[in-house]
Amino acid sequence: MRIAGNLFADLPQVVEGEVFEDLLRCRNLQIERIVSSDSPDSGQYDQTQDEWVCLLQGEATLWIAGEEVTLRAGDYRFIPARTSHRVLKTSREPCCLWLAVHLYPERPPFS
Repeated sequence: MRIAGNLFADLPQVVEGEVFEDLLRCRNLQIERIVSSDSPDSGQYDQTQDEWVCLLQGEATLWIAGEEVTLRAGDYRFIPARTSHRVLKTSREPCCLWLAVHLYPERPPFS
């Protein structure tokens, strides 16, 4: 966990998939920075927690509950718990940089 920092500092060079970095874990809240390559993991998510995600740079196409959604820098989306979703496409230049906020119902797996 980081106490202070800059979301754009020390971005990893991601060749394939995504890199997830916890910025904060507190009670039932998790905030993470995600850096995506242009070949993201296409696995489908169906999470127990609510997720709010903001794309800070780049462009991405998501599939959320049967709908394709395009996000550009500054766009955000709330994804309720148990909503199937996945990343379909992400930009190469600039790479996709995300801020994700997870709100767990009660006791998260990391406590």
